[in-house]
Amino acid sequence: MNKMRKYFGTDGIRRIANTELSPELVYRVAKAGAYVLSKHSTKTPTILIGRDTRISGTLIESAMVAGFLSYGANVKLLGVIPTPGVAYLTRKLQADASVVISASHNTFEFNGIKYFSNKGTKIPDEIEEEIEEVMDSGKLDELSAVSEKIGVSEVRTDLLDEYVYFFRKNFDDNIEKLNRPDFKVVIDTANGATYKVADKVFKTLGINHVIINNNPNGVNINDGCGSTHLEMLKEYVVKNKMSLGIAYDGDGDRCLAVDENGEEIDGDKLLAIISDYLKKHGKLAKDTIVATVMSNLGLNKYAEKENLQFVQTKVGDRYVLEEMLKNGYNLGGEQSGHVILLDYNPTGDGILTSLMLIQAILESGKKASELGAIVQKYPQVLINAKVDSNKKYDYEKNAEIKKAIEDLEKEFAGNGRVLIRPSGTEPLVRVMIEGKDINVIEAKAKKIANMIEKNCK
Repeated sequence: MNKMRKYFGTDGIRRIANTELSPELVYRVAKAGAYVLSKHSTKTPTILIGRDTRISGTLIESAMVAGFLSYGANVKLLGVIPTPGVAYLTRKLQADASVVISASHNTFEFNGIKYFSNKGTKIPDEIEEEIEEVMDSGKLDELSAVSEKIGVSEVRTDLLDEYVYFFRKNFDDNIEKLNRPDFKVVIDTANGATYKVADKVFKTLGINHVIINNNPNGVNINDGCGSTHLEMLKEYVVKNKMSLGIAYDGDGDRCLAVDENGEEIDGDKLLAIISDYLKKHGKLAKDTIVATVMSNLGLNKYAEKENLQFVQTKVGDRYVLEEMLKNGYNLGGEQSGHVILLDYNPTGDGILTSLMLIQAILESGKKASELGAIVQKYPQVLINAKVDSNKKYDYEKNAEIKKAIEDLEKEFAGNGRVLIRPSGTEPLVRVMIEGKDINVIEAKAKKIANMIEKNCK
């Protein structure tokens, strides 16, 4: 990141709706965004808008629409749809840009805005910085369209079926061939953006499934369910003797799984299972997995064992994607369940990831737990140090903290690691330590987190 930005974090803008993320701010973000994104287009820009199920979704949407139309852009409203659905349709309909209104895995009072380019990828940091400059330039009023130049909006919730068809087209034949009625899947949609579409996809493909947490009421998104809270899913899988549990997050770009014993299959294990499947089919580009620095040491060791190249990036799926696009890799992702399968879609896609996993399980004839065992994970501890929003980076300058980290890395000597990073969306510094002994790393992580809290308040 070139500089500290005022509005955009690592994943768009994310704030409490109707206070920090006010309709006025949203209007400015939209108007400035339409201006910056259309500079490169000769025609009137068309922008797609999708959202998740939060109560504030239609409020933010209305303010966005007003900003876009006021600049003279036309808008298609997709309604409730997963983030990857918006990315897919942006390319399919050749729109100039798109916006997703979602705060992903955050609780319902938050909402956010993510811009996508005409290629269906998140816009680069530089463009976000340019949008911020225009927002604060005092020139927004000059950018108003007049008379016949004002934009128009239309509701296109029917386009959700295009996204369903995309899965059918890519998976129907194979899953039909491999499918077994005794293979039962439960899907937790987190009362979020996948609540309708996941059921449609799984029905279309004839997979024996049950859906839970698919009754959104505006405030129950991610509430004790979905990929950030797997407890209910684990319990359901074991109790009802399911073959597999799938959990998506609020906006549907992440997927985590639970095996038949109720054990978690996280993003690292998913990357290993999918890389193994693709490699067997000669489809793993350059025999490479791309992951972030937060991935478990166990994934690195798995890649070594299988003679795969293992490339690590900064935290954030946009950096994973950048690396993939730059070097022609087609599989990458994060431990949190963002998995990017570039041959299909240029963003993390929860439903796509889950279908790849199901395909791999069915083809292998093994249980989900057997496939999950291909990565031996190192214990990992993550502690959030609460800090002042403006002091997130102060730990870097503190000699005492620096020394404590250096000493610990020497002590590990390659069999563990320390990773400290400020959150892009909250007033937290994340302290992640990995090593062989859970008690040792817990104590060390607490110690460093306390030091950060003490010095960055």
